[in-house]
Amino acid sequence: MTLRQRLLVGWKLCLSFRKTNWQLGDYPVVIREQIIDPNSDSRLKPQRYWARIAKWWVLGGGGNTPEEAMQDLAARLEDMRIARNSDGKSMPRPGREVPIQFASSDRIQAHANLTDDFVKQVLGLDWALITDESSLWDFRTEEKNGLLNARIGIIYGVNVSDITSGNIAEILDRIATKLER
Repeated sequence: MTLRQRLLVGWKLCLSFRKTNWQLGDYPVVIREQIIDPNSDSRLKPQRYWARIAKWWVLGGGGNTPEEAMQDLAARLEDMRIARNSDGKSMPRPGREVPIQFASSDRIQAHANLTDDFVKQVLGLDWALITDESSLWDFRTEEKNGLLNARIGIIYGVNVSDITSGNIAEILDRIATKLER
């Protein structure tokens, strides 16, 4: 972290004691321009700018402009606030470090071979880190999951279009149930 970023973190931490309902402007935000490899996989559509809260490794937002990256970060911060409130947790204080916490992968691991096949055939990847909370939304480039749902139907003979969350653990459970028959 640069000296400027450390000073910003310290300043935002000090200011955070004046209130308890923090908004994006209360957090130390770092925006960086990313170098986009022209030879990268076009399905991933990397964003030119990335905004994140300093000392947080769990949240960020991307966009083609710094403003878009900040808007994406603001939306993700609000989603995080809603999820934490529903779990009875408060938001982390500005300036404090928030470590990465991986979600459980018990349901995914219950279908280890199917998961590997799914990653290769449906997602078109050699490997992927998938947890019980991963969804098709994490791996798609289109605005809807229609193409991935259709691919699942063709490969496994299972209709998953009603799983609107796109939760991969739920999809794998359904595929496994059909394959057991």
